[in-house]
Amino acid sequence: MPISIAIKIIATCALVAGAAPAFSHMVLEAGSAAAGSSYKAVFLVGHGCQGSATTGVAVQIPAGFQGAKPYPKAGWNVSATSAPLATPYTSHGKQITQDVSVVRWTAASKEAALPDALVDEFLLRGKLPEMAGPLWFKVLQTCENGHNDWSEVPATGTSTQGLKAPAVLLEVTPAQAGPHQH
Repeated sequence: MPISIAIKIIATCALVAGAAPAFSHMVLEAGSAAAGSSYKAVFLVGHGCQGSATTGVAVQIPAGFQGAKPYPKAGWNVSATSAPLATPYTSHGKQITQDVSVVRWTAASKEAALPDALVDEFLLRGKLPEMAGPLWFKVLQTCENGHNDWSEVPATGTSTQGLKAPAVLLEVTPAQAGPHQH
């Protein structure tokens, strides 16, 4: 085998191996967004549980993420649970003392479940906090057989290295300054 072909095979294997972790956990399509902005969270489900189809996805909304509204999904039932806020906020002149704490999608039938071999998206929208920093979304993925509880958060920092079931990280970046006006 010529060396150039061997190098291409090794490079391809390295790319495939490097891409595997991207689909081995629950992730966000866009992993960062500006503080204070409206954010469309697209949760990517890359596999089921031990080979079985995904039948439910429940996203715990982190503190500071305001006004979460889920997108409907064909063949799935969607619901949202609200809870009292530790720190109320004002939106459109109204004091908000309760907000969405959990969003759930549940397959309406066995046929609607997400097969283990396929990838799909679950979406919600909300407003990001005004301060930059990490937001961790804990996600419970239920399947025909078992579940994946994506809820581990590192003790410090944002590295998920070594965690078996890391929560989904959104890096909230500093807000962009508007154009300078004279």
